[in-house]
Amino acid sequence: MSIKFLFHCPARWAKQQDMTFITTNAELQAFCQSLANVPFITVDTEFLREKTYYAKLCLIQISGPDKNAVAIDVLSSEEEIDLTPVWDLMNNDKILKVFHAARQDLEIIYTLSGKIPTPLYDTQIAAMVCGYGEQAGYEALVADICKIRVDKSSQFTDWSHRPLSQKQLAYALDDVIHLVDIYLHLEEHLIQKNRHQWVSEEVSALTSPSLYEVDPYETWHRLKIRSPKPRDLAVLRELAAWREQEAIRKDVPRSRILKDETLIDLAYQRPTNEKDLTRIRGISADMAKGKFGKMVMDVITKGLAIPDSHCPAPDIKKPLPAKFAPVLEILKMLLRIQSSENDVAAKLIASSNDLESYLQDPAAENLISQGWRHEIFGQYAKQMMNGELAITIDKNKIKKLKI
Repeated sequence: MSIKFLFHCPARWAKQQDMTFITTNAELQAFCQSLANVPFITVDTEFLREKTYYAKLCLIQISGPDKNAVAIDVLSSEEEIDLTPVWDLMNNDKILKVFHAARQDLEIIYTLSGKIPTPLYDTQIAAMVCGYGEQAGYEALVADICKIRVDKSSQFTDWSHRPLSQKQLAYALDDVIHLVDIYLHLEEHLIQKNRHQWVSEEVSALTSPSLYEVDPYETWHRLKIRSPKPRDLAVLRELAAWREQEAIRKDVPRSRILKDETLIDLAYQRPTNEKDLTRIRGISADMAKGKFGKMVMDVITKGLAIPDSHCPAPDIKKPLPAKFAPVLEILKMLLRIQSSENDVAAKLIASSNDLESYLQDPAAENLISQGWRHEIFGQYAKQMMNGELAITIDKNKIKKLKI
């Protein structure tokens, strides 16, 4: 079924809508059973997160290789939808689950089901391996591979509002229908280039539960604080953990509890009375004198009571010695050369931080000394560092020269 055709034919869309929009458990079970023996499915979700801590799942879109895609109405008014058949499908190890830029979708699925879909495939990663650039956006892939211009006007609509419009449903279903063609196209390239293992190595990082689990006492690392002292960080850690716990308890965005800049100001100023608390930006007089203000001051007091030996140490990045600056630029040039020659996004191979870490300790185990990165870049970086490789220009073309 061609969603592009249906979008331009509202009468036929109305006729077929019951086949593409699942609102009952019986329909869901039948659909999931129909996919039990397919080699792969494409998956996407639509959700809201502006007013909640946890993403509010609204739709799950799934297509098999035949492109007969459906949108599962998680918020169905007909009956409460039991997503067990979907989770069983996601955990079927004989079916490859294909996503694009999978991390947010995986976080939602893991939060709701307690498991990460396996086996897993991310077309954004595959596209970067196949030379589609550092971002490899879905819209660009659809344009290049499917020769279709995506209508993104429904992207930021309210997916919780019912009924959904025909345009919204077409947009949602298109995402997984086009993903079938994108996946098959990228697979062909990976087979030609013998790079399946490269994608597997990168995707494996998405399968760790720790990526989607939040430890409130680690959330302070997200906050950028200038010239911190251990005591500042101790108070900040307690404040950030308290804010995270409150946001989880109330299921609201953490900024609804306190904004980042307010937390940082509290860590610096450490007010212990109502008067001082009112001087903190982001805290009103009413907040300071109520239960909320007392909680904040109790958390600060807790941070101040932490023994010096248990305060976090500032994470001070070791500066790259000035003598290494020219060497770093040459390595970046080598990275661009290898990226172009191998048709792989440079960002996927190594970042500036990766190169700096390598320069400061070439003998240490690092990203570019492992797997496919060593094959296309790491071994050449090592040769260059050992004076065994040079970069030259021949007839206006940059070339590597073994010494």
